[in-house]
Amino acid sequence: MAPESVDLTVRTLGDCRIESPLAPLLAETESTEHYVDENDRVLFDDTVNMVAARKAKLDALPGFEPGGPRRKIFFQPSKTRVGIVTCGGLCPGLNDVIRGLVLELTSHYGVTKIYGFRNGYQGFIAKYGHPPIDLDAEAVSGVNEYGGTILGTSRGSQDPYEIVDCLESMSINVLFVIGGDGSMRGALTIADVVKERGLKIAVIGVPKTIDNDIPYIDQSFGFQTAFSKATESLRSAHVEARAVPNGVGLVQVMGRHSGFIACYAALANNDADYVLIPEVPFQLDGDDGFLAHLRRRVRERGHAVVVAAEGAGQEYLESGEPGQVDQSGNRKLKDIGLYLRRRIADDFAEHGMETSLKYIDPSYAIRSVPANPYDSVYCIRLAHAAVHAAMAGRTAMVVGRWRGRFVHVPIALAISKRNQVDPAGDLWMSVLETTGQPRRFA
Repeated sequence: MAPESVDLTVRTLGDCRIESPLAPLLAETESTEHYVDENDRVLFDDTVNMVAARKAKLDALPGFEPGGPRRKIFFQPSKTRVGIVTCGGLCPGLNDVIRGLVLELTSHYGVTKIYGFRNGYQGFIAKYGHPPIDLDAEAVSGVNEYGGTILGTSRGSQDPYEIVDCLESMSINVLFVIGGDGSMRGALTIADVVKERGLKIAVIGVPKTIDNDIPYIDQSFGFQTAFSKATESLRSAHVEARAVPNGVGLVQVMGRHSGFIACYAALANNDADYVLIPEVPFQLDGDDGFLAHLRRRVRERGHAVVVAAEGAGQEYLESGEPGQVDQSGNRKLKDIGLYLRRRIADDFAEHGMETSLKYIDPSYAIRSVPANPYDSVYCIRLAHAAVHAAMAGRTAMVVGRWRGRFVHVPIALAISKRNQVDPAGDLWMSVLETTGQPRRFA
C-alpha cells in the first residue's frame, strides 16, 4: 500500500498559461486502456482487496499524476534554457535518454539552448574545470548506438548552493538529472535550494539503476539489457559445467541490495540450479545447507549452475571498517563470488568429490553495453515524459512507469526505500519453480 505519510502530489512552479506546441495532438484524447488524460490519476493500488483495505471514497484513493504532454505549459520554449547531467555508475541507455531529451526539446518544443554538464555534479563546480557543452540534434546523432554516456559521469555529492549558483549564472530554466538513488537525493536537494531562493527552475529526474532497486516504478531503464547480458554468462557457465564430470558453473551478477538481475537472468536462461540473492539469507553448512544441497545436485545430475547477486551472503564475509563506504555513500561489499568459489571447492574436496568449477563475473561487461531494443524504446519514452513534465513546470519529481502507465513520482517517494525482491512474491516463487531449489537453506 502507498505510505500514508508521503504526499503523492508533485510540486509545480506555477500555473500553466502558455499554449503547448503539442496541443493539437491532444485534441481528441481521453482516458482509455491505452492513454491517461492529464486530468485523470493513475491509481496506486491495482487489486480489489488493496482498494477495499483503504476504506476510502473513490475520489480519495491515492494516485499518481499521469505523464505525457499537457495542453498548456509553464515555460515559453523560445526563451527556455536547459541543462542535462548524468551521474553515478554507468548503465545501458544513458545516451538514449540524452538523445531523447534533446530531440524532443528541439523538434517538438523548439528549445534552442541545451547544455550538457560534464562528469556528473562536478560539471557545475568551477574548481573541476569541466566546461559545459552545447547539445543539439547533430551533437546527439547516433550516440544511442554506444554504451556509456557522452557527458561523462562521476560519483559523490557536490555543494547544492554552488550548483544552483551555476544554474542561475547560466539562466538555466530546466535541469534534467539522469542517475540513481544518490543522484536523485542530490536532485531533490538542488530543487529545495531553488525553492528556497524563490527561483523558477524545474528539476526533473530520469532514474537509472541496472539493479532495478528504485521503488514505485515498474522497472528502471537499463535493467532489461543488464539481465539479457547476464543471461549470456549463465549460458556459458552451463556449457562449461556440463562439459566435465561434476562440473559447477558459478556466476556473480550485479545487485547490491536487490536480486532482480539474478532472478530474471535465471528465468530467461532456465539453466540455473541455484539463485542466491540479498533478500533471502541462506545457510552454507549443515545437512540442509547450500553446500550439501549443491553436492547432492551434482552427484545426481552431473553438474550444476549457481547464480549469486553481489550483495548475497555478506554476513559470511569479514566486515569492512566501520563506516567504510564508496563515493556514492554505499557500504563497500566484499566479494561473495570469490568466497563461494573457495567454499565450494573446499567442500567438494572434504567430501572426496572431484569437481571442475568455472567462475564468471560479467559485472562491468553488463553495465557498459548499449541498450537493447526494449530499453531503447523505454528510454526515449521516459525522455519524452521528462520533457513534457519539465515544460509544464513540474519539479522535484522523477518520471517512471507504474502499472504500465507513465507517471510523475515525487523524488521524496522515489528515494524513500529500496525496491527489492519479495521472498513471498510471485517472482521468487517462479525462481523456486524454475531452479528446484528449496525455499530456504536452513
